[in-house]
Formats: sequence, C-alpha cells, structure tokens
Amino acid sequence: MIRVTPKLCASAAALLLCVSGSAVAQDDGPTTTYKFGGYAKFDAMFTDYSDSTPDGNSLMRQFYYAPQIPVGDGSGSEDITADFQARETRINFRADTKTAGGDSITAFIEMDFFIHGDGNEVVSNSYSPRLRHAFIKYNKWTFGQTWSTFQDVGALPEALDFVGPAESTTFIRQAMVRYTTGNLELAVENPEAFVAGVPEGVEERGRSTMPDLIARYTFKFGDKGSYLKLAGLYRSIKIGTVAGGAQPDETGYGISASTKLMFGNGADLRAMVTVGDGVGRYIGLGFVRDGYLDGSNIATAEALAYFVSLRLPFGNGWRTNIMYGNTSIDYDNDALAAGLNDTGSSFHVNIIKNILPKLDVGAEFIYGERETVSGLDGDFTRFQFSAKYAF
Repeated sequence: MIRVTPKLCASAAALLLCVSGSAVAQDDGPTTTYKFGGYAKFDAMFTDYSDSTPDGNSLMRQFYYAPQIPVGDGSGSEDITADFQARETRINFRADTKTAGGDSITAFIEMDFFIHGDGNEVVSNSYSPRLRHAFIKYNKWTFGQTWSTFQDVGALPEALDFVGPAESTTFIRQAMVRYTTGNLELAVENPEAFVAGVPEGVEERGRSTMPDLIARYTFKFGDKGSYLKLAGLYRSIKIGTVAGGAQPDETGYGISASTKLMFGNGADLRAMVTVGDGVGRYIGLGFVRDGYLDGSNIATAEALAYFVSLRLPFGNGWRTNIMYGNTSIDYDNDALAAGLNDTGSSFHVNIIKNILPKLDVGAEFIYGERETVSGLDGDFTRFQFSAKYAF
C-alpha cells in the first residue's frame, strides 16, 4: 500500500511537469519552460547536369549549392542522377526562463545532418549531426551562433530545396554579440576572410583583428505583418603574411534591403537585394569571394545579388511558390580572377499540399546556371519531391 502524502504529491507533480517538457519553480522564484522541436524531412531529387555529375557526397547532391554547378564545354554531360535522402531532418531544444525580477533568458541549440561526408549510401547512410544554432538571449542581448544580423530569415522563399535561390541569397550563421532595442539591431560578428589566389602556405582565413560590424533596422507597415529591413555591413579582410613580409588587409562593406509584403489569405511577396564591395562570403553560400590576391594587396570584388519570390495559396491546403534569383560580380583584373564566378542565376517553382497540420508534401522544379570569368559555364535541371512533418 502506498501512503499518499503532500511530499509525494509534490514529487509526482514535478515529474509530470518534467515529462511534459516544462517546469515551474516556486511562486517567488524563476519560471522555466523547455521545448523540443524540429522536423523530419524526406527528399527525392532527379538531376540532369550539363557537364560532369558531382561526387556522391558533394553538397550539390544534397541541395542546390551554386558554387558546385559543374562548368565546361558540355562534353561531360551524363545521365540523370537520382538522390534520396533524409539529411535535412533537424532537431532543436529551447529553454526559456523568466525571473522574479522580470529578466528573460533563453538558450537554444539546433542540429541537422547536412554537409558531412562521413557516411555512405552502401548500407546505413549514417551521417554525423552538425551544429546550426547555439545561443543565449539575455533581455536585449544575444550571445552565440545564429543567423547573421545581415541576413533576413523571414524573407527567405518557401522552397522544398534547402535554401532556394542560393546563388543570390544572403545566408550565413556565425558567432556574434547582438544588442536589440525596438526595431534597431547592432552586432559584432565573427570575422573571416574568403580570398582567392592565396599562395600555398599562407593562411587565408582567421587573421582579421576587427569583428564584422552590422546594423539593421526594421520598418513595419500595414496591419498584415508587412515589413522592410535595411542592413549595413562593415568588415576587415585580412590574410597571413605573403612574400616580402606584407600582411594584406582590406576593408569591405555591404548594404542589404529585404521585404515581405503580406496580401492576406496566405499570399505574400518576398524579395532581397544585396550590394557591396568585399561583401563576399555573406552572399550565395560561397558563390562570391571577398576578392583575390593581387601582388601584396587584396583586390575586393563588387557584387550585386537579388531574388524575388511570390507565394500563392489555392485553398484546400494547396499553395505554390515561384522564385528567381541572380548574382553578378565585377573584378578589376579579369586575368587574375579567371577561375572565379562571374554570374549565377536560378528559377524555382513548386506546389505544396498541406495534408494534415504540420504535414506537407510537394514537388519542385529547379533550373540553375553559373558562368566563370574565363567564360566556362554550366547548368542543371532538378525535379524534387519532398515530405515534411514538423513537431
């Protein structure tokens, strides 16, 4: 026989709260809630490349990764390749605390299974998890790794592909310290050079002294959630010591504007334009370099990138997204930049059906192309089918 006591009741209540994913402290203490989230996702991709087919573990075989579109004269064209995967699946954990004094503290960690080439498709398709986000928020401050303040996640198109128009999207996660007050955000973020033509033995990255400086302001308008974000970036681009003892150091800047216009009934228009000199690694998942080494100097690259996306619902859970992106890059010396990307663009259209709450299935068509400064070009066509359940 079990004797029911107040202490036993309190213990049982605490256990139930922990199992349900939240905990409540004493009335005069902090209150903390816990939440698990994420989604499971399946992708089936059928791709035709104008030139050679990328390696089985390359990023281009996992999602549209613009820097790896094969280029050439077309003689390397091969049969369509089929890739099935569940690697975009992700999981996250969040803890939110509210103190008796009114302070707010949040911790967030998220992982998925992209990027790594440590698994294979022979038997088990075992891939290591990778860190996406790990940050702490304390009132108006953010410390840790998350989306760059120069990026607007809310403006990203709804694509079945991992990114969408990847060549033209500002897309980067990194460690930072960010302060937010009202609609203004100010941040210092991890610096990293991304310079081409660096001689072997010279450290290309990790030499910058000054963190990247970013400011962003959000203008809200209308009663449906429409907004416009303007962001500015100033950075130092620095590499290791080259011949003659010089340590090349250059500055870069970028300006980005993004918007999401809500029309009601789930329809919206999303767009982003980014322009800069030495903005480099912030655009296109590595599609744009910060610049290239010219003697003992870094010659920065000027870039213009933009995308636009239209989301249209049809009713009964059906919706479609149409998107286009383009990036063009200018260099001072085409001979030194011959192997670098010159232009890139992509077109995407999908149709998605919401079968049950948080369960979506859909199909997407993608066409993308890139051209180098030397004139080599290539393209690919992909049909993708996906199923996703969020939790």
